[in-house]
Order: sequence, then structure tokens, then C-alpha cells
Amino acid sequence: MTSNLYQAAIAAFDKANAEDPNKEVVEGKEYPKELLYAQRMTEMQERFAPEASEAVKLACRAQHIQRWKSPRSDYPMDKKGYMLWRTNLYKFHAEAAGALMKEVGYDDAMIDRVKTIVGKKDLKTNPETQLMEDVVDLCFIEHYMLHFAEMKPDYDEAKWILIIKKTWDKMSDSAHEFALAGKIKLPEALVPLILKAVKG
Repeated sequence: MTSNLYQAAIAAFDKANAEDPNKEVVEGKEYPKELLYAQRMTEMQERFAPEASEAVKLACRAQHIQRWKSPRSDYPMDKKGYMLWRTNLYKFHAEAAGALMKEVGYDDAMIDRVKTIVGKKDLKTNPETQLMEDVVDLCFIEHYMLHFAEMKPDYDEAKWILIIKKTWDKMSDSAHEFALAGKIKLPEALVPLILKAVKG
């Protein structure tokens, strides 16, 4: 994917995510958190589905765009508040991605296509939305699941199996095969739980 429009959009997404005040250190180097996430999403997408459409590639890069501007703390700290936050995030990311695509010159058809994917519309029926969801979940398992576990020391095995199953159920069969074939790095400490959840 080397079109001028595509490269301009990726640059715009990265510039927006580089403004993230939250940082993450990897191998001694500090990154803006959402810029690192976006780069990891692209890397995972290229490993899992290098033949993905331009729309999917753009959506993967923009999936968390400027997430810090809509913090979880803005919503009630209960299940209803969490679900509202998640729903509004999908809309926020889709609109942010669409606005930047428009600035660099994409037409409305491609913008709407990317917004549908980023907004996670028609999951399980739109192949492009499903493909991005697969990349999201594979990226979560490889890079973020262990950190999430460390933040939730009070969760018991049953709770973790439920969380893993919920993630697994959102993934396609091809993503399942990709994960279990050793093509992603499973968090070593959680491998027994992951295998129990997905095979049990």
C-alpha cells in the first residue's frame, strides 16, 4: 500500500497519536501509548492478513486514535458506565479517523468504509470489521493481556476463563488457528489459562 493518500492518512493518524501524554516504555525506549498501540496493530495486521484491504489497514492504524481524550473516568464506574464508554469510544474513534482522512483528500465512500470498521459496525457480518476485530484481539493477547492480568490480582481462575472466552468468541476461526499455531507470542504466565479457556 503505497498510495500518496494512504501514506498521508497514516502520517496524520500517527501525528495525532503522538500527542498522547501517556507513555509506555519498551526495551528502554519511551513511546506515546496510543502511537505504540497503532504501530503494533499494523505489525499484527501485516503478520495475520498482509493481503488486507486499504480500508482495513487504515482502520487498524486508527482503531485507538486519541483514546486519551475520552477517558474511562468520565463515565460512572459500573458496568453500565463501562458499556456506554465503550460505545461512545467507537463513535469517537470513527469520527476522528474520518476527519483526518477527509483532510488528506479521501473520498466519502472510503471514509465511510473505514468509519464502519473502526466503529465496529456489523461485526460477524462485515468481513472487514471482523478482520480488524481479529487483529485487535490478537494484539491484545500478545501485548496487553498480561499487563491487564497484573492490574486485576483479585480475579480468580473462573473470572479469567470467562474473559478469555469472551475475547476468543469475537475472533474468527482463522484468527483462532493463527493464535494456536504459535504465530503470536502468548503471555507465558497465562498460557495454561488460555488453553483451558479455549479448549475446555
